[in-house]
Amino acid sequence: MTKSIEEYLEQLKTELQGSDTATIQDALSDAEEHLRAALANQREAQPEISEQEALEQVIEHYGSPSETASAYAEVERRTVPQLTRETPKSTSLGNFFSVYTDARAWGALLYMLIAFVTGVFYFTWAVTGFSLSVSVALFIFGLPFALLFFLSVRGLALLEGRLVEGLLGVRMPRRPLFTQQNLKWLDRLKELAMDRHTWFSILYMLIQFVLGTIYFVIFVTVLSFSLSFIATPFIQEIFGYGVVMNNNIRYYFPTWSYPLLIFGGVFFWTAFMNIARGIGQLHGRMAKSMLVTD
Repeated sequence: MTKSIEEYLEQLKTELQGSDTATIQDALSDAEEHLRAALANQREAQPEISEQEALEQVIEHYGSPSETASAYAEVERRTVPQLTRETPKSTSLGNFFSVYTDARAWGALLYMLIAFVTGVFYFTWAVTGFSLSVSVALFIFGLPFALLFFLSVRGLALLEGRLVEGLLGVRMPRRPLFTQQNLKWLDRLKELAMDRHTWFSILYMLIQFVLGTIYFVIFVTVLSFSLSFIATPFIQEIFGYGVVMNNNIRYYFPTWSYPLLIFGGVFFWTAFMNIARGIGQLHGRMAKSMLVTD
């Protein structure tokens, strides 16, 4: 017999042991929100029964921890992120060039571009919000501002998780963490300030600025070099311009080097796509470790 919601959640966590951490977080958050709301409604509808009896009725309707865990396992089986599915393996050379048909590689490239924009926004928001929260904490409106800032951090962490799952194929939380609705704003601020998830999210936002900048610089540099190698033969033949210039003297690549230049540009870009796919998987693991609660 389950005596409290907390005990139910512990049993559910035990039943989900071995599952993905993001799945466990979603299951616990969903279960706690439903049980607390249903329990409050049950007590309001039947005030004559005890809280234990009301909880038993709620659990009977919602399902036991084992039933809930089984339901979530089935949902996870049916909603595996598309990019986590393995592609057929071939020879080493085939695997190298098959990156063009791998959605994970294209997703990682797109994420590297988006990470620069989100990184700048996250960094600006984190630094500005935290600085203002600390500086105006002595005034009466300072604490509510800090509460709004912490809540926005939770929201941005959830948004970033959706980007990571959609583009990198790493399972991330699909619903916000549960927070009790009847808490006073000061108690909620204290709860958020003492939650390690809040501070890890802020740290991730700062790290994202550095990584996003690095990703963008590498992406633009590699793309520029690859396109310049590929375009060199066409520029020389169509426009008659030498692409290498020194002391106002233009130098031309010999005609026999054209295939080597084109192959070099394609090979350089293909190698980068393979590397970008690996970077995307590493970044996804880092995001999971920082944005998913234990």
